[in-house]
Amino acid sequence: MPVSELERQIAAIASLDEPIRRGLYLYVLARRREVGRDEAARAVRISRALAAFHLDKLAELGLLETSYRRLTRRRGPGAGRPAKLYRRASRGLDFTLPARRYEFAGRVFVRALAAVASPGSRRALERAARAAGRRLASAVRPSARRRSAGTHRLSDAVTVLDECGFEPARTNGEVRLSNCPFEALAEECRPLVCGMNLALVRGVIAGVRARGVRAELRPTPGSCCVIIRLTPRPRPRPRPRPKR
Repeated sequence: MPVSELERQIAAIASLDEPIRRGLYLYVLARRREVGRDEAARAVRISRALAAFHLDKLAELGLLETSYRRLTRRRGPGAGRPAKLYRRASRGLDFTLPARRYEFAGRVFVRALAAVASPGSRRALERAARAAGRRLASAVRPSARRRSAGTHRLSDAVTVLDECGFEPARTNGEVRLSNCPFEALAEECRPLVCGMNLALVRGVIAGVRARGVRAELRPTPGSCCVIIRLTPRPRPRPRPRPKR
């Protein structure tokens, strides 16, 4: 008897109840790149054979994707076989009981809005997204108030965005959002959804009162279109020398 899509997704989620398998899956997600069996085994302190078993099971269930590549620069005879590598699956799991089709409704809304979009309607969407970002940020504001004045609260913004599924990661003075929670909608109309994304992130930044940071559009394949970068502090003006 064929397995339905709902049954497949339930089986995939249920498989993560096994502690070792869950640990391997979370490790691969956190690395945000391809991971080999040896690395994964060392990370969760298990044997390579056990890591291979669980990683292959995660791939079989559609939670991971695989590829093959040599991890050394050696070529030709004696170089060995390419290593099997694992990465997060591009296809997500999203189901509700009883069934709800919010993503489908969202696609319809985006198509309709894109068809009649005007500068005014886009500004209205961005205002609504910015207000939503402020509301999300309100949950961390009480803890932020207890901090010393003048401290920027970028960590609070990162916390909010992480809870929203953006998977923020700090690198080289920037915060990159490694995942777009609205990817399915962005496929329908990227200018519209990316503009909403930007307004939402700016709303979060304003809501936690983070200073010295700015959200801007910088589309990157496989990531959210928005990044947060630290803005350089203005240099103090030199004091004029007293006249003699």
